[in-house]
Parts: sequence; structure tokens; C-alpha cells
Amino acid sequence: MKPENPLLALLALTAGVLFLSPVLYSIWMSFQTADAYYTGKLDFTLSNYEMAIGQYNFARYLLNSVIVSGLVTIVGLAVATMAAFAFARYRFPGGNLMFGAVVATLMIPSHITLIPNYLTLANAGLLDTYAGLILPAISNGFAAFFLRQYIRGIPRALDEAAYMDGATPLQVLWRVIVPIAKPAILSMGLYIFITEWNNYIWPLVAVGREDLYTLQIGLARLYRIDPGEGVINWPLVMAASTITILPVLLGFIFVERHLVRGIMMGAVK
Repeated sequence: MKPENPLLALLALTAGVLFLSPVLYSIWMSFQTADAYYTGKLDFTLSNYEMAIGQYNFARYLLNSVIVSGLVTIVGLAVATMAAFAFARYRFPGGNLMFGAVVATLMIPSHITLIPNYLTLANAGLLDTYAGLILPAISNGFAAFFLRQYIRGIPRALDEAAYMDGATPLQVLWRVIVPIAKPAILSMGLYIFITEWNNYIWPLVAVGREDLYTLQIGLARLYRIDPGEGVINWPLVMAASTITILPVLLGFIFVERHLVRGIMMGAVK
């Protein structure tokens, strides 16, 4: 193999540092006191994290976001994978029309569904519950479309061999399709998780109890925290922001290899 070009490596490193500079600056700021930040001094402290976790309940908000985003990802992936398998492998009356309807949902802005979803969950008594946060998000047309295109590229001969051995459709899906489509499923899982993790509007509408707030709602509330003289406690906000982005970064690191592979292979197929 040819040795790496030092110049290209330096350029990549420089671009990476520039890209991450806002995040790095936010982390740096989170260890400053409010007085030090506004006076230009250096005064390192961990009190911002202690305040965010203890006084402002960010430990609870973090737990809520993990529960909601995790369940939406798991259930949403299961629903999307089964729908994609059905659309890719079976022909049934109205199948093309149903798939067209799924694709059409991609053109509907999510804000249009706020009022119908709110009224439906209010009539069902599911507002201010985990179910009210999770149920509207488990149906994901883009995930079904993406996985359907990926599954269509898997040879049908593998399915037929499994059926000849006595496998049921669910066994074919779980033992044949899912292992092969793992890169696409993991990349789509990360996409669903990040989308739900950053969701702000629906939790704001559907939840009024503080013990059910997600991180995004809790982060928005910190802008009202006043350390004095009508200013915002930016170091505290940055500490909360750091807590908010850490799970997403860990999730990205975990599936980064599969994410790139899934996107590339899905595009080729």
C-alpha cells in the first residue's frame, strides 16, 4: 500500500478541527463560571454540570430522552423493516398504491400533523405519558422506503432456499434478510434515533408534566435562568448542551462504520 499523503492528512485534520470548533468551544465554555465568561477571565469549575444534573433535573430529562428515543428507534425499525420486506417481496392488490401513499408521506411537513395527533391522543387519554411521546413517531415513511430499496437488491434465491427448508416468512425476514441488511438497518436506526433525540415541537405540545420533559425541553428552559443583571447563564446552557450531545456522539461512534457502508450500498442498489 502507498503511504498516506501527509499533506492530505494535515488538511483533513484541519478541516475536522474547524468543523468541531463550535462543539469544542461549547465544551470549553461549559467549564467556566458565568462571572468569568462575562468578564473575560478564566475560572474553571464543575458547578455547571452539578447544577444541570442536580438542581435543574437534567438526569431525569436524560432518562426520558433515552427511553423515548430508544423505544421509537426499536419499534420504528421493526415496523419499517416488516413493511419494507412486504413491499419488496410480495405482490398484493393495492400494494403499489399503498407504497405510493407511504412515499407521499415524505412530502407532508411534520407540523401539519401536530393538531390531528394532539386531538387523537387527547381523546385516547395519552397526553402526558410516554406512550403519547412515542406512538406518533413510530411510523417512518422514509425508513420503510429506504429499507425497501435495499431489500430489493438482495437475491430472491436466498428467500426461496429458506422456504424450501420449511422457513416461515418471519423466519426468512429475521434469519436471512435482517443479517444481510444489517448495515442499512443500523444506519437507519441512527437516523431515527437522532431525529427523535432532537425533536422539540412534539414533546413541547404533548407533555406538560416536568417529570416527562425531554432534554430539548429542559435545555430550552435554561434560557430563562438569570444569573443577574438580565443576562443568560451561557456556561450553564453549554454544560446542558454537552450532556445533550454526548449520547448522540456515542451512538454515532458505535455505528459509524455500518452507517457509511449502509448509505453507500443503499445508493448503489
